[in-house]
Amino acid sequence: MILSSVIIILGEVLEVAILISLYLALSFRSKVSYNWLGPSLLFGLIGAIIYAYCFDIVSQWFDGFGQEVINASIQVGIYVCLLLFNTIIFITNKTPAVTKYIRWVMAISVSLALTREGAEIFLYLSGFYTSESLMIPVITGSILGTGIGLSLGILIYYTFINMSPRTSLYMGYILLLFVSAGIILQAVRLMIQIDWFPAQEIIWDVSNWLSESSVAGRLLYTLMGYEATPTLLEIQLYIVAIAGVLFSTYITQLYISKKNRDDTCL
Repeated sequence: MILSSVIIILGEVLEVAILISLYLALSFRSKVSYNWLGPSLLFGLIGAIIYAYCFDIVSQWFDGFGQEVINASIQVGIYVCLLLFNTIIFITNKTPAVTKYIRWVMAISVSLALTREGAEIFLYLSGFYTSESLMIPVITGSILGTGIGLSLGILIYYTFINMSPRTSLYMGYILLLFVSAGIILQAVRLMIQIDWFPAQEIIWDVSNWLSESSVAGRLLYTLMGYEATPTLLEIQLYIVAIAGVLFSTYITQLYISKKNRDDTCL
C-alpha cells in the first residue's frame, strides 16, 4: 500500500512541481519577479478544497462525466497559459512592460494545476479515512511521494539555473514543448474515456518495457505525456500541441523582428 500511494501521489505532485520549476527557472533567466508564486499556491489550494468538496455535484454534470470534462478543460487552460507564457517570455527583454502579464499567466496556470491535482489528492486520501489499518501506510506513502516530487522539482530548477543562460533557455524551451504536449494528451485521453473522442486501435504497446504505473513511467507521463499504448488520434494531437508552441514562437519572433526594424528606422 505504501508503494501504491508513493506512485499515485508522486504523479499528482510532479506535474505541479515541474510546472513551477520550469516557470521559476525561465523567470530567473528573464529577471521576472517570483512574487506571483505565493498567491497562486494559495488560490490553487483553495480551489482544490472547493473542487474536492463539490466533487459529487460536479461529477453529475455533463450526463455524469463532469469530472472528466472539468479536468480536461483545466488541462486545456494550462496549455493555453503555456502558449501565452512561451509568447511573452521572448518579448519580456524587448518590452519590459509585458512582464506583469507573464506573472498573471504563470499564476493562473499553477493555480489550475494545483486545483486539479490537489483535489485528486484530497479525494484519494479521503477514501481511506475510515480505515485505520490502511490510513498510516497511505499517509506514509503520500508523504514519501510528495517529498520525491518536490525534490525532483527542486533538482530541475537548480539544474536549469546552473546551466549557461543560452543552454538553460534552450533546454527550458524543449521541456516546455513536451510538457505542453503531455498536458494536451492527458485531456485527449479523458475525452476518449467518456467517448467524446472516438476510441481507436492501438498503434504500439511497450507496456512490457516501461509500465505507466511505474515511477519512471509516471515521471515520463508528467514530463512528456508518455503513453505505452497510444492511438493514432493521440499521436496526431500530441504533434499538433507541439506545433502550436512552435507556431507561437514563430509569430513572436516575427513580432520582435518587426519591432527591431521599426526601432532602427526611428
